[in-house]
Amino acid sequence: MTEEEFLLDKAREGIRAAKILLRENFPDIAASRGYYAMFYIAEALLLSRNLAFSSHSAVIAAYGKEFARPKALDPKFHHYLRTSQEARLIGDYGIEKKVSPEEASQILDWAEEFLKAAIVYLNIGK
Repeated sequence: MTEEEFLLDKAREGIRAAKILLRENFPDIAASRGYYAMFYIAEALLLSRNLAFSSHSAVIAAYGKEFARPKALDPKFHHYLRTSQEARLIGDYGIEKKVSPEEASQILDWAEEFLKAAIVYLNIGK
């Protein structure tokens, strides 16, 4: 298994776990897991170009530069990644605000869509 495949498997597991968390009424944690799934997808895509970064902001910026700006993949995925990171910060650290079940559900839909696009882009048959 390549590192890219490992990261995509991790993303897939994160989405599955997040769906369970959402079903059990934990939208903050589900949103966080959804964000991490998209983060792993972005890492896998960057790794396919021999690029690796140590911070979340660097991964998101590099994904934008390498994939969104030149439209190697639909730029909406960069928007999804940035928006879900904001929800993760609310879910993980928010004191006065929570992620709604609807927001968490949207993030999981985005994560699934991003995963499918990455699988096609990387030509991984799963």
